[in-house]
Parts: sequence; C-alpha cells; structure tokens
Amino acid sequence: MRCMILIKANKDTEAGVLPDEKLLTEMGEYNEELVKAGIMLAGEGLHPTSKGARVKFSGGKRTVIDGPFTETKELIAGFWLWQVRSLEEAGEVAGRGDRMGQALPQSDWRGG
Repeated sequence: MRCMILIKANKDTEAGVLPDEKLLTEMGEYNEELVKAGIMLAGEGLHPTSKGARVKFSGGKRTVIDGPFTETKELIAGFWLWQVRSLEEAGEVAGRGDRMGQALPQSDWRGG
C-alpha cells in the first residue's frame, strides 16, 4: 500500500527557518535508506504559506486566498510517499527516523 506521511508545520517552518546542517544530513541519510529499501517513492519540503495560496470552490465560484495562514495546526511543511505493506510497517519505518529526535514537527500517516 502507498502511505503518505504529512509533516506538520510549526512556527519555524512557517518562518522559513531551515533545519541545521546536522539535521539536514540525518534527513538525507534517512531518505537514502528508504529509497534503497524501495520504500520511499517521493518526498519534499514545502515553502511557508507566505509563498502560497488556498483555492476555495463554492457553488461554481472559485476564490483564491493568498497566504500566509496563521493557524499552523492545519498546515503541512512537507511529505513523504512510501510503499509499505501496512500502516504498522509505516510506523516501524518512521521509528527508524528516531535518530532525528524531536527536531521534526509532528506527522500524520494516511494509507490507501
């Protein structure tokens, strides 16, 4: 099954603050391990909402709302798309990234 891991935004990601070199190196190594294992299909970090917009459709009308957006609990800072056997395996794979500690924001897993 494919599983999308959504990395939630926080104050730092919304401010455009990049992770330090140590964390970037660890994330790169982790991603490389996942690619070599045939798990990682895609993954990207996203720009802060100050560089984005939302599009709302209602009754055939389209409204574009420019960022930034203040409610960070609903924002996404990045994603991974993995090929795994189950959500349980996704949890095990995510656990391998524990070496990055609490430096990464909270994530949600969605399988389908």
